[in-house]
Amino acid sequence: MKMKTFLAAAVFSASVAAENVPINGTVEGQCVVIPDISGVYGNPSSDKLSTAPIDGGVKPSVRFDVIIADYYKAVITTPNQFSAAPALNDVVNWTGDVSVKEVTDPLMSDYDTNKVEYNDTTEYDLTVAGSTWFEMGSTAEYGYNKPFPAGQYTAVVEANCIAK
Repeated sequence: MKMKTFLAAAVFSASVAAENVPINGTVEGQCVVIPDISGVYGNPSSDKLSTAPIDGGVKPSVRFDVIIADYYKAVITTPNQFSAAPALNDVVNWTGDVSVKEVTDPLMSDYDTNKVEYNDTTEYDLTVAGSTWFEMGSTAEYGYNKPFPAGQYTAVVEANCIAK
């Protein structure tokens, strides 16, 4: 009797054993963001830094390469603070803009018309496969009739490709 109980317990416990078997996979990005031109702030007046060429600046640009149309959106945020700067003891007022600089397909011509802007962010539906270059402008104005302190200033544009 004890032998039958032992065999029944052994068979039951063997049939209940389980293992987890992993399944792995890799998803390749179908949208790639590539920095194109680094921006430079010009200093047209003592209280202003600007990437506008008329102010002595260089507008930064970024390229979005989209493999599959209408699955992604470009989300670009212009600076609203310095990532590196001398100590500032007054308010910095920021303005920024984003626009399409160049495209590989004429069907992308309506991207600027259909963009959505909020706060410091601009979104574009990437409805056509191909490459789009976006150009960003940034202006920082310091206090009221106060010059920016001497030193190096750095601000960062954030460019993301987000799946819809």
